[in-house]
Amino acid sequence: MLGFVPPLPQQPGRPPSAGHMIVCGDDALARRLAVELRFVYGERVTLLLPPGRDANSPETPLTQRGRAAALFGRMSAAMNRAGNGSGTTAGGSGDTNAGVEAVRIMEAPEPSDDVLEEAGVDRAAALALVYDDDERNIRAALTARRLNPRLRLVIRLYNRKLGLHLEELLDQAAAVAMPGIDPALLDASTTVLSDADTAAPALAATALTGSSKIIQAEGLLLRAAERPPPRPGETLDPGLCTLALLSSTTNNPAGSEGSDSSGDEAPLLLPDERAVAAASGRGTVVLETVSRADPDRPATRMGGRGAPLAQVFSRRLRWSALGVAAAAVALVIASVLTTRDSLLHSAYLTLLDLLGMNDPAEEAPPARQIIQLLSGVAGLLLLPLLIAAVLEAFGTLRTASSLRRPPRGLSGHVVLLGLGKIGTRVLVRLRELDIPVVVVEEDPEARGIPLARSMHVPTVLGDVTQEGVLEAAKIRRAHALLALTSIDTTNLEATLYARSVKPDLRVALRLYDDEFATAVYRTLRTAHPGALTRSRSVSHLAAPSFAVAMMGRQILGAVPVERKVMLFAALEVAGHPQLEGHTVEQAFRAGAWRVLAIDATPPADRAPDLAAIPPYDPEGDAAPPPSGLVWDLHPGYVLRATDRVVIAATRRGLAELLRRQRSVAPRR
Repeated sequence: MLGFVPPLPQQPGRPPSAGHMIVCGDDALARRLAVELRFVYGERVTLLLPPGRDANSPETPLTQRGRAAALFGRMSAAMNRAGNGSGTTAGGSGDTNAGVEAVRIMEAPEPSDDVLEEAGVDRAAALALVYDDDERNIRAALTARRLNPRLRLVIRLYNRKLGLHLEELLDQAAAVAMPGIDPALLDASTTVLSDADTAAPALAATALTGSSKIIQAEGLLLRAAERPPPRPGETLDPGLCTLALLSSTTNNPAGSEGSDSSGDEAPLLLPDERAVAAASGRGTVVLETVSRADPDRPATRMGGRGAPLAQVFSRRLRWSALGVAAAAVALVIASVLTTRDSLLHSAYLTLLDLLGMNDPAEEAPPARQIIQLLSGVAGLLLLPLLIAAVLEAFGTLRTASSLRRPPRGLSGHVVLLGLGKIGTRVLVRLRELDIPVVVVEEDPEARGIPLARSMHVPTVLGDVTQEGVLEAAKIRRAHALLALTSIDTTNLEATLYARSVKPDLRVALRLYDDEFATAVYRTLRTAHPGALTRSRSVSHLAAPSFAVAMMGRQILGAVPVERKVMLFAALEVAGHPQLEGHTVEQAFRAGAWRVLAIDATPPADRAPDLAAIPPYDPEGDAAPPPSGLVWDLHPGYVLRATDRVVIAATRRGLAELLRRQRSVAPRR
């Protein structure tokens, strides 16, 4: 049942020692998280996987254990190449995992009491439950909290409201089991995260040109804006600071979509002033503005609220009704002019003639008789018009609960493939930005179908690989394509077909493997040099946030920089020798971390969660409470032990800070 991954050193089948970390899951996120903890943070990891193949990738011949072993092997080989090539890193030794045990892999269908005990949950420092099923994660979390009240729990849940209640319940259980526990430790004892919520903003941003990635901290919005390479002679606003240098240049605007394994072609995160000055022709990611965050705005419905006439009655019917009304007005005017009658009485008689309710005008002047005959003819046209209106209104009410078809004149929209967990969150994000969307989904019972119906989003039901499905989504007039199904080959096939229909289409596709994504990107760039292509991995975007939560630290957000990830986190300066006693300028480590802000609020009054918006009514008379974060930092400010800072960091930079913290602080 137990096994270890070559080429890492073989370990005997013995229970793990205290302080290790356990990852339980059934998909790519579990494997990515184990890699993050083992190879970035240098932690001892036990990985619990279900036996058999990955249910989300049935076409893959490898079992869950085999895929994990292959991933660990590739990562170990990459670490060895990096160590042999560079010798040392910015943080010190080249191998940050020297002496760390190999990942211990267990297989079990369910994380039951016996399985968790065998994994050493009673001696573990943290447990991550990242199954795709919310119910399984909740059941395992309750069991783990009972077996080890001191255990730090990181739980993956799609349901946001349920996650808030569960986090409060588990924290309360920990407080009851450990009276007098430090509130700071209690706050970090249970963390509920959603990979969909973490990845959705980044995926939605890939569909927009010049879009900003949003990070929230204490009711403020940090906008990390992607700037394209400047034109010759053009000078761009540097923003508050430069967070990254992209691989795109003035001569190569598409860039290389680099990742951690791309070498010199990869983007440069957190460059110093010298590197920024030397890279005047490269695209950049800059910290643009810091503004007050409003409470979440609900996603809007396409077509507006209610049921306007344009949605209830057809265009032909509306024009026909307008024609009959114009004829009636003309008859009233003619009656007034010929009979010298009052306007009100003439309108009354004309209406009776239209409805066939007036007596024949036998003794009236000829003009009145002619007007009565014309009114009768107009009345004959009114009857079928009323019947058509009733039938169309009935049909509209009957189809109000059905999916809306893409309208004929739609253009400049985003075609979204897949309405699973990720696609649904991306759809909400796009509608919050008022971006027109057309959804393509094969399964009529998919998770996001009810949401698309309630938001009146045009939806095409069908297999995207079949001919005619993308055409029904108006792909020829679309601005961008987001291929977010859980199957890489389906996303690739849809992208290739869409590019054959519209070569300059902006495309972002969801791909798991970095090497595969790089090969796809280079091929598409060669075939369509004028089009923009982006690839993202949901597990790659989400794993760093889960890993930092397992270390007991607070992540404010993760921003993708091509296929790399930059993290924004809140840290206490105390216990970090790289920060404490140093100035802001001295604490900056190029390629590792940068101090962006300092929380000037007294420690006793600080909010435990910087990512939460302070409670205030934006529509009330009371002004929002002032933020304690100071963003305009003087380079000579000396960081004190009582300070709390907001930093931007690379994965390895943040891991170095947390490793040093663990070596200084006593173990619990």
